[in-house]
Amino acid sequence: MSYGRYPREYNPKVHGPYMPGRYYGKPDTPFGQVKLGDLGAWIGRRNKGVDSIWGSIHRGYWRWASKNLHVRTTGFVPFGQACMALSAFYFVLMYGERKYHRHCKYH
Repeated sequence: MSYGRYPREYNPKVHGPYMPGRYYGKPDTPFGQVKLGDLGAWIGRRNKGVDSIWGSIHRGYWRWASKNLHVRTTGFVPFGQACMALSAFYFVLMYGERKYHRHCKYH
């Protein structure tokens, strides 16, 4: 297991100080620049293991946190985004009960 360890691709002599939000693997074509005919090959090159999925979630959190949470003056942005995420989660959770309420004759 590689949880709690540096990525295999990280070399401190080459990359310098470790940054948790940086991808240290071989760079590939960004998703926005992939042509529709090359999409299958691009998806096939992705590593779909549990470690790589956890690593991408971890990098995404650290990128978000370094821009929004771990700054000198935080502001409202991270708290507002957390409130919106909780609201969306609650909406999805309660959708089954509320989807028929629009047919009420009192509205």
